[in-house]
Amino acid sequence: MAISALAEPAVRRGSDYSQLSRRISQAGLLERRTGWYVARIALTVGLFVAGWIAFAAVGDSWWQMLVAVFLAFATTQVAFLGHDAGHKQMFRNRRASEIAGLIAGNLATGLSYGWWIDKHNRHHANPNHEDEDPDVGAGALVWTHEQALGTRGFGRWMARRQAYLFFPLLLLEGLNLHVSSIRALRGTPMRHRRVEALLLLVHTAAYLGVLFTVLSPGRALLFIAIHQGLWGLYMGCSFAPNHKGMPVVTAEDELDFLRKQVLTSRNVRGGVVVDFLLGGLNYQIEHHLFPSMPRVNLRRAQPIVTRFCAEQGIPYEETGLFDSYRQALRHLHEVGAPLRGSGD
Repeated sequence: MAISALAEPAVRRGSDYSQLSRRISQAGLLERRTGWYVARIALTVGLFVAGWIAFAAVGDSWWQMLVAVFLAFATTQVAFLGHDAGHKQMFRNRRASEIAGLIAGNLATGLSYGWWIDKHNRHHANPNHEDEDPDVGAGALVWTHEQALGTRGFGRWMARRQAYLFFPLLLLEGLNLHVSSIRALRGTPMRHRRVEALLLLVHTAAYLGVLFTVLSPGRALLFIAIHQGLWGLYMGCSFAPNHKGMPVVTAEDELDFLRKQVLTSRNVRGGVVVDFLLGGLNYQIEHHLFPSMPRVNLRRAQPIVTRFCAEQGIPYEETGLFDSYRQALRHLHEVGAPLRGSGD
């Protein structure tokens, strides 16, 4: 989909975002929600700790595989807190946000907070930009026809079938996040490199030590496969609906901040259950427009943003959860189409 076809010129375009921001601010939606986050942190930590208490109670049993499923869910909920901390949704104070992010990321989940911040900030600055958004760079999957045509060998074989491989590949996303976090310690800019390295080491030693102390080697390996595989799948399924299948921006597109964020993002409807399961990321448009807005306020901001976009004639994309996956898979299938027709 060409984004230029969606971005019609607007009167006083440069002031559009400031007008919307003023409405959001007047509604009090940028104010911290300390009480809500205290409750959310308590609930999430409670789920996470309960999972490990259950692990200790069950002992060396095949029933631990059900505990692994539950812990995959709880670990992702902890990662959502790390995301909120990274955007300063919890605290305005940078130090408090970094401490929360390091605990949720490096210590609890084994994910480098500094690496993620660097990558995620570049994504927010230029969402779905083929050259500047790391989330649509060519890798195991390709997101544009140009990327697909540039593949060779096994990569080309995968690109042809990537729509069918998408969900199976997400089972490896947890491993990919851990490996990327370790690699980042050598080159990615981060404020607390030594602390991050120490916390990742503590996480890895504690995680593997506990598993292989309580479980037999075979059960421990299967527990790791289930826990890490489902964690990666859950993380991927939470982030995939947000931009995949939406217009890809190129260097030729000239968009102001408002349109750049709205036209490349997709919201997912579904009520409080989806809000909880996706950690508020289902309000992706509002989140991209106001990254520091507390998660709980995104639902209240949506009618204001929707109304403003309608006034400005800006398309606002919202769909159901399963339809969002369908759109993402259709985009992956279409990107690989030239390779399926090439016969090589």
